Amino acid sequence: MIRVILTDIEGTTSSISFVHEVLFPYAREHMAGFIRDWQHEDLVVSEQLDQVAERSGCDRSDVDGLIEVLEQWIAEDRKETPLKTLQGMLWERGYQTGAFDGHIYPDAAEYLRNWHDRGLRLYVYSSGSVKAQKLIFGFSAEGDLTPFFSGYFDTHVGGKKESESYRNILNELGVEPHTVLFLSDVEAELTAAEAAGLRTCWLVRDGELPETDLRPVARDFREVDEKLLLQR
Repeated sequence: MIRVILTDIEGTTSSISFVHEVLFPYAREHMAGFIRDWQHEDLVVSEQLDQVAERSGCDRSDVDGLIEVLEQWIAEDRKETPLKTLQGMLWERGYQTGAFDGHIYPDAAEYLRNWHDRGLRLYVYSSGSVKAQKLIFGFSAEGDLTPFFSGYFDTHVGGKKESESYRNILNELGVEPHTVLFLSDVEAELTAAEAAGLRTCWLVRDGELPETDLRPVARDFREVDEKLLLQR
């Protein structure tokens, strides 16, 4: 019986275009000024720059060089933890100032509320930082959805295409693998979760549906509910 739902964000609860056409450009536009303004004023920013220097080999004193690394990582959509942390700090400003609202598919918002009310525990696992996750759900165009979630996971537990990451999540949740349903639009992530014993569903919101017997496929959260949860 499924008792826990673990969901991805990009392409699953939220459109890929929102991330790539709104969030990433905003971070790219404001990153340099943010780093220069806060590199000595905010300990978290300073710590992230330490990590950027360590991971890239750039001299820690070369602020312009570190900014170039961060902007390149944004362009490459790199899943680097210090980048995700800094992006989350920037996006918080954008949400709070009304520069944008978080995009959540209406069906995702409806069924997250529904599943919570039915007693399911909801968690998020995304390559974006926990801060960024809370922001997109907290400042969403569908309202504040954060009360429906019991917790959030990011790359601190490991990469999303690594089965060990899902074992780490299971250890933190203290539940049996077969009681957890993982939702994602990325097949490699689903495969990794399955290797850890989780049940999965492949969200394919656009394009042709894949022909597979490996796992259930759904267009939206309504289909997830009909195919996997109403059988509970």
